[in-house]
Amino acid sequence: MPWQEIEGHDAVVEQFRRALERGRMASSFLFVGPSGIGKRTFALALARTLLCQTRPESAMDPCGRCESCVQVTAGTHPDLLQVAKPKDKSFLPLELLIGDKEHRMREGLCHDIGLKPYMAGRRVAIIDDADYLNAEGANSLLKTLEEPPPRSVLILVGTSPARQLPTIRSRCQLIRFQPLPEPIVARLLLTQGHASDAAEAARLAAHAEGSPERALELADPALWEFREKLLADLAAPSLDGLRVASAVSAFVDEAGRDAPPRRARLRLIVGFAAEFYRRWLLVREGAEPPSDATLARAIRQAVNGPVRTEGSIAACAERCLDALEQIDRNANQTTLIECWIDDLDRAAGGDF
Repeated sequence: MPWQEIEGHDAVVEQFRRALERGRMASSFLFVGPSGIGKRTFALALARTLLCQTRPESAMDPCGRCESCVQVTAGTHPDLLQVAKPKDKSFLPLELLIGDKEHRMREGLCHDIGLKPYMAGRRVAIIDDADYLNAEGANSLLKTLEEPPPRSVLILVGTSPARQLPTIRSRCQLIRFQPLPEPIVARLLLTQGHASDAAEAARLAAHAEGSPERALELADPALWEFREKLLADLAAPSLDGLRVASAVSAFVDEAGRDAPPRRARLRLIVGFAAEFYRRWLLVREGAEPPSDATLARAIRQAVNGPVRTEGSIAACAERCLDALEQIDRNANQTTLIECWIDDLDRAAGGDF
């Protein structure tokens, strides 16, 4: 049975179990891995382990019933501090870390983690969305990371070490979470009622890149219809940039007025394009066509079209990766889409 019902991260569980058994657990951690694979859930389960009132932390088996465990689950434990990026902000506000201008270092996470524990023998702080620490926010954490308060644990949850300043990386123990295997993603989708049958669960899991969160984003049938049209456009002998950019913008806008769902949809669209160019390169090198019928048809159309150099296809793939980074940096949607499609058009002609 998986630890605390967390699937796919047994190696990380054992890593912490050994450290706690030896009494040599670090104070600061950087959890990295794809979005939506359970890093924050793991951090909360670890907090339950460290704050449980009835079982020793070295057992890695919190009771789940004591006052501390119940409060951690509810997010109300006084010794558990949690910080996350507000939906309407591009970065983690500095005030959440060190207080506002009138209360610098008298409020905020860096102050609160140094207070004496109220109920347990430790204080645990979790910074979700650590990818969105700007330079000022990251620098405000350095003293806390360099001189952690006694019996404190600080966990930063992000996606990649590259998203953090070197000064943050060097002060944290890096914990890598791997993408979940497809069978686990498919089983989670079925058991949680997010897929109507095993076939749909398998299809979503195959494109989810090990992330149930991404699988849920892919569950919209309209997304797959748009993907088919997009891949046909990308595989065409020439790219009608203005029309494609307009179609992408309109489809992204259909996700709603709020920026987060629009960004999530745009990430999926750009990801579809990146997958197309990557698999096209592999097929050129002799790999078998993908089992995905829509993707295989688009690649076949591209291969039978005008000759494209390996360099131009690779440039298109690279430009898609750049676009994904720009989405994460909250670049202007209209400008991003227009420039991305224009650059794909130029790269296809060898001009990029």
